[in-house]
Amino acid sequence: MSVWRYFLDHQHEVWPWTWTTVWLAGLPLLAGLALALPLGWLASRRRWSYAPLVSAAGVLYTIPSLVLFVVLPGVLGTGILDPINVAVALTVYTVALLVRVVADGLNSVSPQTLAAASAMGYTDRQRLFAVQLPIAVPVIGAGLRVAAVSNVSLVSVASLIGVDQLGSLFVRGSQLDTLTPIILGLVFVIALALIFDALILLGVRALTPWARSDRGAERAQSRTMRTVRRQRASIAGRAATEERNERGAEPWG
Repeated sequence: MSVWRYFLDHQHEVWPWTWTTVWLAGLPLLAGLALALPLGWLASRRRWSYAPLVSAAGVLYTIPSLVLFVVLPGVLGTGILDPINVAVALTVYTVALLVRVVADGLNSVSPQTLAAASAMGYTDRQRLFAVQLPIAVPVIGAGLRVAAVSNVSLVSVASLIGVDQLGSLFVRGSQLDTLTPIILGLVFVIALALIFDALILLGVRALTPWARSDRGAERAQSRTMRTVRRQRASIAGRAATEERNERGAEPWG
């Protein structure tokens, strides 16, 4: 059976599974970012807290996802098949990925920029929201893109404990010993990862219009410099040619 035919025959399952995968990957992304921002700010603001917070985040990310999916029902008091377990686990992973990214993004703002903001009368809070966060957006956005792709792929692991989403296609393909549902699942998972990545990239560009202006100015300056170099080379070549012609036209003594 072709992948397209399989999709047509099972789209009543595939579309609900797709929606479940979207919210299981997207909601933890937003919740994780909301939690990582204050933690990352603390790590950048209080130097003594950077190493413990980043180390703790690294340890959290090393916990196998299947272990979290199994352990969390006992911690949260939910059922083993409750998708909330998956959402909470992926929120933990998102926070673990983003804490260091947020801290490094905030730390990337130069002291001169911060001093200029303070000289203009900005309070610490105003400086954070008006200066540091906007400048750190590209760095945080890059980390968010990694977290989004990671979440989309990790959601599929939950199919091993019976949570229905696109990962169920992989389990079905393995059980039926056929590649058709597996290929269909791969196509949908990759497409969702690309969509998440594109949406975050568009959001970063919308929040950093100054970056486009800077890149445009750099390209314009680069074109101008190339034009100037070509003109200088042309003038130098013309001068050399004229000098040779003048020497050739001198009478022999």
